[in-house]
Amino acid sequence: MSVDVYWRIAMEGDAPALRLGDITRGGFGPYLPGALGPGLRGGEPDGHGPLDYMAEVARATEGAGFAGGLMPSFPVTDDPWAAAAALSGETSAYRFMIAFQPGFLHPVQAARMSASLQAATGGRVVYNIISGGGGPQQLWWGDKVHHDDRYARTSEFLDVLKGVWNGPYDHEGRFYRVAGAALPPDLREQPFPEVYFSGSSPAAIAAAGRHADYYLSWLEPFDALAEKFALVREHSDTPPKFAVRVDVLARETEEEAWEEIREGWARAGDERTPDASESVGWQRGRSFTAGAVDYRDLEVQPGVWGGFNRLRPGPLFGLVGDYHQVAERLDELIGLGVDAFILAGVPHLEEARRIGRHVLPLLKGNKS
Repeated sequence: MSVDVYWRIAMEGDAPALRLGDITRGGFGPYLPGALGPGLRGGEPDGHGPLDYMAEVARATEGAGFAGGLMPSFPVTDDPWAAAAALSGETSAYRFMIAFQPGFLHPVQAARMSASLQAATGGRVVYNIISGGGGPQQLWWGDKVHHDDRYARTSEFLDVLKGVWNGPYDHEGRFYRVAGAALPPDLREQPFPEVYFSGSSPAAIAAAGRHADYYLSWLEPFDALAEKFALVREHSDTPPKFAVRVDVLARETEEEAWEEIREGWARAGDERTPDASESVGWQRGRSFTAGAVDYRDLEVQPGVWGGFNRLRPGPLFGLVGDYHQVAERLDELIGLGVDAFILAGVPHLEEARRIGRHVLPLLKGNKS
């Protein structure tokens, strides 16, 4: 068996270490002496911007054996479509998993953009379909559609996008109307991107059952993850494959890894990540760690730690341990039915090299 292992591209910027926190490389932060993109050299901007850092990470991860990179999308990042097009020339076989929310693009335009990028890259586009966590960030995009309706919109969006790809296509629905929509013949012949579909609510799981090639979840305690996979299968005529987004902190020894966590926890102090999101996945994650006081209380099972959100923005759970322990946990997930991973670590550049060198070769489930 072989699994696809992607790495996350830190489009929002990166810290020099998980325990340190402050972003000093990539991203659109202030110009700081010694920072990497944007940085100052001799008091002047050094010209090394966010895209330059993303290119470093993309080249490093392709060289480290990763199948491709997740291109996230936030109000504080470059547009992932444009970034993927720019980075495609920096790599050869590397796939670009573009995160986007249906509703911010019309499906006809999304089909044309996707097919054009497929043609330009030799078929290296992958979709990460997200429907938004609500709250203030959703309103930043100008999107006032309610939670379950966003998944209904996503499902209709994908129906139209696939119809246009194989058009001509007519559709009159709740959110979209098209007549005779089709791609030019050369674009229509491009491979349709694989669909990674995110969401933990019942509405998301039902939509994923219809459209997902891969159902993508944040990491959770393994029993809970297995239950979620079973629900997706129940809602699927043709069950999708499964993928998990996992932060990893792996070191030569278990003690070194936990010392990194301890130092980061001490730095974070009493800071808390606000629960402004409507995301069911986020709320589920919080429920698994309710009542935890000390950082070691957040270890819900060996090597599975639920405090990463205290050390960097993003999901709660990740893996902590020595190289063999982290590889064993990943193999356990493969045993639960996981067919693909999106891994991440801080800083993304050096940690990609570390994981590629010391963890990926240990995965039993990654052997063809």
